[in-house]
Amino acid sequence: MLRVYKFGGTSIQDAEAIRHLGELLAEKVPRPRAMVASAMGKTTNALEALLQAARQDDAPAYRRRLAAIRDDHLGVAEALFGPSAAVAEPLARLLDELDAAHRAHRQAPYPFHYDQTVGVGELLSTTLVAAWLNQSGVPTRWCDARELILTDDRHQAANIDWSATWERIAALAPTGDEVLLTQGFIGATVDGAMTTLGREGSDFSAAILAEALDADELTIWKDVPGLFNADPRRFANARQIARLSYAEALEQTWHGAKVIHPRTLAPLQRRGIPLTVRSFLEPEAAPSIIGPEPGEGDTLPACMLRDDQLLLEVSPSDGSFVDEALMAEVLTRLAEAGLHANLIDVEALRLRLAVDHQPERLAPALEALAERFAMARHDDLILLTVRHPDEALLDALDGGRTRVAERRNATTAQRLYLAAECPDSWRFPE
Repeated sequence: MLRVYKFGGTSIQDAEAIRHLGELLAEKVPRPRAMVASAMGKTTNALEALLQAARQDDAPAYRRRLAAIRDDHLGVAEALFGPSAAVAEPLARLLDELDAAHRAHRQAPYPFHYDQTVGVGELLSTTLVAAWLNQSGVPTRWCDARELILTDDRHQAANIDWSATWERIAALAPTGDEVLLTQGFIGATVDGAMTTLGREGSDFSAAILAEALDADELTIWKDVPGLFNADPRRFANARQIARLSYAEALEQTWHGAKVIHPRTLAPLQRRGIPLTVRSFLEPEAAPSIIGPEPGEGDTLPACMLRDDQLLLEVSPSDGSFVDEALMAEVLTRLAEAGLHANLIDVEALRLRLAVDHQPERLAPALEALAERFAMARHDDLILLTVRHPDEALLDALDGGRTRVAERRNATTAQRLYLAAECPDSWRFPE
């Protein structure tokens, strides 16, 4: 069976976690043909902070943050291999290249600069993991995703050149039982500029690899045993889902379920490749499986929360009706800024849209829209989306809170609330 595995940042967050990964692959689970790994732990957040310091020309903060990233990775290398670790040299080289790139790209457009910075986290982590797996008796070949995943130049949310990517991945020729290890989240343009596939895009990278290799199964390894009908960190009595269909999983990820990246499922669906979500902490625990056939998860009520939402109210400045042309123009502006409308509510004289509050992306979109439309905004909101609700469930979750906006169809209810009125911990009614 040809398997592809994906491991997230938590599973390789430090030396102990990387040792555990080596033991898992060497002793406890079937070997994959290929594997994708994310950046270590909170490295992506640290690189984003480094980027902000660079763009603000805050040299002391920049140097401090770069030193912390360097110390984190070289410290893990020393903990794994000792003070004279050979892997320290390629790690240091990558960090020196990152530092040089900041000087070169400081005045470049933010999305381009972002990709040249943040994608380095996956290059660092996989360099460490490949070295440790080879030492642990798991033959591993490090592959550069920038040479495998060809994209356009839409930085921060690049689109895949599928035919070129399939050709490049298919040309990989594994030797014996070696594992092909590559980076999640990143690709490159035809000119070699690094691109990223969207935040948390490593799942998508693994799906691209699985489709191109015609894998029998993709397994995403998490610190939870599988998929739940709500985020168990937010819903104390969330239930694990044993099985659900591609279609239902797509609905839930589109509405904000965070276990799987929204773009992950399409490549798998094209080839009928099942996706298994399993715990790297408890590999023997029952997993969750997404496939072509419906399961219990296709009818079980499920809740998704999106924090830090902004509601935009857009109206024609001339007092005319909201028509299809207006909606198309507004949505196009948001799409060009890399924003997704999480809720859309249309009335005769206004269009209401809930979007993630991302100031870097919002500013140019709002400036462009203000030229033609009257706008109002409401900040500090939470969007609750419920799949397969009934009235009793909606009433129990509502709790008498102020509804700023809502939308409902036969299978989905969405309600936008003031964040100040919402609890940190939610519950399904017993």
